[in-house]
Amino acid sequence: MKTIEEVRKDIKYQFPKNFWWGSSASATQTEGAADIDGKGKNIWDFWYEQEPSRFFNGVGPADTSQFYYRYKEDIRLMKEIGHNSFRLSISWSRLFPTGKGKVNSKAVEFYNNVINEMVEAGVEPFVNLYHFDMPMAMQNIGGWENREVVDAYVEYATTCFQLFGDRVKKWFTHNEPIVPVEGGYLYDFHYPNEVNFRKAVQVGYHTILSSAMAIQAYRELKQDGKIGIILNLTPSYPRSQHPADVKASEIADAFFNRSFLDPSVKGEFPAELVAILKEEGYMPVMEEGDLDLIKFNTVDLLGVNYYQPRRVKAKENIPNPDAPFMPDRYFDNYIMPGRKMNPHRGWEIYEKGVYDILINVKENYGNIECFISENGMGVEGEERFRDEEGIIQDDYRIEFIEEHLKWVHKAIQEGCNVKGYHLWTFMDNWSWTNAYKNRYGFVSVNLEKNAERTVKKSGRWFKLVSENNGF
Repeated sequence: MKTIEEVRKDIKYQFPKNFWWGSSASATQTEGAADIDGKGKNIWDFWYEQEPSRFFNGVGPADTSQFYYRYKEDIRLMKEIGHNSFRLSISWSRLFPTGKGKVNSKAVEFYNNVINEMVEAGVEPFVNLYHFDMPMAMQNIGGWENREVVDAYVEYATTCFQLFGDRVKKWFTHNEPIVPVEGGYLYDFHYPNEVNFRKAVQVGYHTILSSAMAIQAYRELKQDGKIGIILNLTPSYPRSQHPADVKASEIADAFFNRSFLDPSVKGEFPAELVAILKEEGYMPVMEEGDLDLIKFNTVDLLGVNYYQPRRVKAKENIPNPDAPFMPDRYFDNYIMPGRKMNPHRGWEIYEKGVYDILINVKENYGNIECFISENGMGVEGEERFRDEEGIIQDDYRIEFIEEHLKWVHKAIQEGCNVKGYHLWTFMDNWSWTNAYKNRYGFVSVNLEKNAERTVKKSGRWFKLVSENNGF
């Protein structure tokens, strides 16, 4: 490991002053304490009770990584490894056990303590309001399908602004809102495990509406921060430049990226997507005034999550007319020969994708202020890389981050308005149905030793990067 002085002499990639160095996490994946201090059930608590076998090694969300009890230790470690910012989420069902109505005072105390601890440590809190964790009481009336849930969410968001907005100046309405649509209503990997395109469209529409309404509520309070959304922008690359392949990639992009990106930043839905929904008879139910509300309440700040590309080609077979309607009625997925892979996670590694996203945001979305809000490498069985001193030697993660940061740096040099880089994630956490199968953190969480924290080699390296604002 190089000393700080040696690193400083050898900096090739210098980042802008006050760059946001840190990581991201979510409440359900880290807090634990799932059924104490008045917290209500969310969909993950309920689904695990119903089908524990759907979760890797049968590990559920009840305990996760114990951030609820150990936040002081964790925030100290964040500072120790060079964080000047950290994105957390608030648990809607912890703050409002039934999704609306009476606020849980224990939750207010917890989040106040966490935010105060971060501010005192010099780690700026970036707070996300929704990370896949619908309160079960709200899901029981339809979740995002139901307009009442949109109103309850706005009440929840407004309460958060009022309680914490004096110290929190970076807010986000949703993280990866396309994922609950895909997982819950198309591809059966999130609760409520439905395969219903009509519901998927309504859920997506209400999610966007809820974001715009929360932005409106935030601005009405006249707090002096910024509010945005976090989107997993997965570039859709065509197999070739043949017009049929290119068209397939454009449709995939409209479904999976622009469906949330365009209304969030431009205040309008992509014309190609609207045309398909009209033609197929799947337009959502809307109320008068909705589209104006979406149009005039766009984001200040865009979080960009990037893990892997999407590669597509023109359809090779006529779709089964009796099969459920799916977006891939218009394209096929394509496996590119010779692609670079993360062998542990089964995902393609394509570092240039992050640059392509940022250039697209610059050229087509007004160069809105943005940052890399998630990027990371999951590795199964990471314990095998622990050395004699107990440190996980994750050189593969350092290489992964470096190669992505080089492309982020190039985008900045070319005028992209990129303000920071957050790794997914700070410490190993519970990852939905994968539980603790794949590890992503700068900090190891040893489940065999009472969730003992140990900084990995990548965490020590990141400290040097942050201190030198480059590498």
